[in-house]
Amino acid sequence: MKIERLKEIRNDKDLKQEDIAKILKITQVQYSRYETGLRVIPIYHLEKLAKFYDTSIDYLIGLTDERKPYPKSIIK
Repeated sequence: MKIERLKEIRNDKDLKQEDIAKILKITQVQYSRYETGLRVIPIYHLEKLAKFYDTSIDYLIGLTDERKPYPKSIIK
């Protein structure tokens, strides 16, 4: 599955694949494979990217068009 949002949100921030690869501590080639769908992106990388971009994993993978992250629940 190709995840277009990864490239879209990266380009919106004027970042290169190399920049994101450094954040994830992987190679640019590995990151490129995530964007093109040649490799499945691990959940821990999606979590890191969602935090970095201040959005939700659902937005990154195209399950929602809402860019804002979900509010944190307060469990009492």
